[in-house]
Amino acid sequence: MLERLNEAMDYIESHLGERIEAAELARIAMTSEYHFRRMFSALAGVPLAEYIRRRRMTLAGAEVLGDPGRTLLDVAVRYGYDTGEGFARAFRSVHGIGPGEARRTGAVLRSQQRLTFRLVVEGSSAMRYRLVEKE
Repeated sequence: MLERLNEAMDYIESHLGERIEAAELARIAMTSEYHFRRMFSALAGVPLAEYIRRRRMTLAGAEVLGDPGRTLLDVAVRYGYDTGEGFARAFRSVHGIGPGEARRTGAVLRSQQRLTFRLVVEGSSAMRYRLVEKE
């Protein structure tokens, strides 16, 4: 199951500039959309749509700061926003600053790292113990 979740994460990463459908992610993970959303939120600690938005804004932020020759509208369109206003709202909600101001000031932006799911098992070793009564 974790392998399929990671395949869904690969799909998200390779389609951040496009519309990402939860149904397609569920198909990749071989589960229903309902269960995929619930499982993702439980494991990641953030809803699926919020994770995708944060990932887009992380990459968009890098372009806003790193490519001054590219217009803000070009960056907005690249990450699936139809208007500069919608992009600016999303950018501000993630980074706490508008894209124009971030570019002018070279602001420090927030980053959402790519998620990878893996299994960690703890408590598998035996422990010796003794019960002692205290007076």
